[in-house]
Amino acid sequence: MRYFVLGLSLMLSLAACSTPTPPSEVKTQFLNPTGMGARYTDSTGNNTGTTHITFRVWSSRATHMEVYLYANPAGTDENTRYTLNQDGHFWKVTVPVSSLNAAGITGAVYYGYRAWGPNWNYDPNWTRGSGAGFVSDVDAQGNRFNPNKLLLDPYALEVSHDQHSTTSGNYLDFAYASGPDHRYEDSGRVAPKGIVLNTDTSSYGTKPTRALKDDIVYEVHLAGFTKGNSGVPSCKGTYYGVTQNAEYLKTLGITAVEFLPVQDTDNDSNDVNDATSSRSATSTSGDNYWGYWHLNYFAPDRKYSCNTLPGEPTREFKEMVKALHDRGIKVILDMVYNHTGEGGTWGRADTAPINNYRGLDNSAYYVLTDDKQGYLDVTATGNTFNTHHPVAQQLIIDSLAYWKDEMGVDGFRFDLASVLGNSCEVGCYKYDKLDAGTALNKIVASIPTRPETGGNGVDLIAEPWAVGDGTYQVGNFPWGWSEWNGQYRDHLRKDQNKLGSENITPGMLSRRFAGSADLFQDDGRKPWNSINYVAAHDGLTLKDVYSCNGKNNDQAWPNGPSDGGENHNDSWDQGNIATDQRKAARNAMALMMLSAGTPMFTGGDEFLRSQGCNNNAYNLDSVANWLNYTLSSDQQNFKTFTQNMIQFRKAHPALRPANFYGFTDNNGNGLEQHQTFKADGTVADSAFLDDASQNAFAYRIDASEFGETAITGIYVAYNGWSDQVNFTLPYPGSGKNWHWVTDTCTWAEGASQVDLNATTNVGVQGSVYSVCARGLLVLVSK
Repeated sequence: MRYFVLGLSLMLSLAACSTPTPPSEVKTQFLNPTGMGARYTDSTGNNTGTTHITFRVWSSRATHMEVYLYANPAGTDENTRYTLNQDGHFWKVTVPVSSLNAAGITGAVYYGYRAWGPNWNYDPNWTRGSGAGFVSDVDAQGNRFNPNKLLLDPYALEVSHDQHSTTSGNYLDFAYASGPDHRYEDSGRVAPKGIVLNTDTSSYGTKPTRALKDDIVYEVHLAGFTKGNSGVPSCKGTYYGVTQNAEYLKTLGITAVEFLPVQDTDNDSNDVNDATSSRSATSTSGDNYWGYWHLNYFAPDRKYSCNTLPGEPTREFKEMVKALHDRGIKVILDMVYNHTGEGGTWGRADTAPINNYRGLDNSAYYVLTDDKQGYLDVTATGNTFNTHHPVAQQLIIDSLAYWKDEMGVDGFRFDLASVLGNSCEVGCYKYDKLDAGTALNKIVASIPTRPETGGNGVDLIAEPWAVGDGTYQVGNFPWGWSEWNGQYRDHLRKDQNKLGSENITPGMLSRRFAGSADLFQDDGRKPWNSINYVAAHDGLTLKDVYSCNGKNNDQAWPNGPSDGGENHNDSWDQGNIATDQRKAARNAMALMMLSAGTPMFTGGDEFLRSQGCNNNAYNLDSVANWLNYTLSSDQQNFKTFTQNMIQFRKAHPALRPANFYGFTDNNGNGLEQHQTFKADGTVADSAFLDDASQNAFAYRIDASEFGETAITGIYVAYNGWSDQVNFTLPYPGSGKNWHWVTDTCTWAEGASQVDLNATTNVGVQGSVYSVCARGLLVLVSK
């Protein structure tokens, strides 16, 4: 019990409005070294060693627990088993390796737990598949103990296979289910097991210390990044595949790669794009390509490993991280702490799959309904993780610390992160960013965050919504958190694609381009806390945002079918004119690179990858989801445009401010770091900024106030109108002229659409430049 108290002591309270100073890089204290999970020890179980293995698991409700040990991952019964000893809410046993060898376990050690509790009493006469001791599938306190279900250790560092793996021969949940039809079915032969690992000493290289404001984030599925790349000679779709393709990211200009979930997930039975396979309209049902379906938060998914032998996924992951670190690229992982892969009940309270958390301590790990017979669901998955419970919080913090300290990860993106702000544990959801006891604040207090000027620490990025009332919290996260800025995405998409039907004002867009001070400044946060994006994995690709009038998810393989998907996409096919589609995409990419904040785009958007209007391709492990690097001339031109706009952003600190721009008033008083203009060259007043009928405006950033000397200003003219607009240029500075960097209009399309040297002089104050319909102009003064 003393170890648990030490772990929780890290969770320091936060003052509601304070701005903590990020600590220096230290190894975060987490529970695994003190015994959680399974580890090699000496005979005392308290020190490192090789002669024994110590198993340690937590449950506040269990009355008896045993660990079952196997020589094989699936298909056979246990070789031996041991009863765990109770110490408060911890259960522990130390087992001699020699005893395991004598029992026939001479290679990898696979294990799982069986637990008894108030709803299923321990009976020494119980055997696998029997009902001895059974009281109920679920009792009044929400307990769901069932010893017929082998439980995966939440702290396992690698996992043998998926719960629906072809390895186990189990394609349905029946073996894991409770209820009158399935409670006596034993899952031991098919259930995923933890694997006991020695400490891996592979290097993950030197972590980049770059400030988040200076990052270009590239969100991508780890397997899809290389599965379709003919330039990767072997092990496509793996950690090693990324290692071979890491130079591509550096050449593109990427500084941080954000992988969709890589923790072990239920994806072994995904479809394979095999030309010899016969496919039906529903053949993709149940597939899990994206990977948001975890039973474990520590283990790297073996499916992404070139070598799947025990220990190899961990080693290969770290080698991938090193390859990226060697190129100055951060590794950010998408973490899914809002729900688990156990799902919900099957239409009746007594029937639900039991894989691990549910069978260890149901009420500690899940938010239950008021009667404790079901699950509150604000994640659309059947359950909501109980992120306000201290033990669930500690599991979250321990896994983050493990990925940070042991695996070399530089930052984390949190799926449906509003759930981390839940302050209610039974029967309700209540987001409260001021509650120091929420997981949101505990994470910041426990895991060192990166200082705003750069240095040691991690970058924390939230997807600031979930499902249902009270879950949309864009701009309402506490200090220490950056957020996917859904308003940036929505305002820009609506302005580009919904002219005449959506009232987007110049002021709304100006606030987004300037870092969204209205969303982040009141919390003591900065422009770089706004992750600016137009498209992400869960939606239309960048090309499809400007090529599709809506979703089309009912296609045949390999483009579908996919169920679900947002119905309101704010997309438009630009009148089905291909040149206009590319122009609109250039506007979006350029504006992301020109806006204060941290830009993010999805893998393949740099060369206009399409998913054929499928906006929820979560289940397609197919060529439709894999990046195809064989590019047409138009795609190559767009990739070159993207590379150059990334370089333009990197070259100008004025585009990457650490603090919000100092806005001027209508009389020009105050700092002139950022000033908004009407198309006629006059300063925009509040009436203009609030007028949704105004569709063209410009802004100037004083680059000299950010220490730049090669140029003194940056001018961006945005024409959202359906016709050409003449822009009168503002003052470029004494003795300076405006010079052309890019014009997104079709006339300039090609490999030279961005001139990083700005060699063409286009005039001084009062000069007029005509910007085409729905076009964008960038100039610099020098």
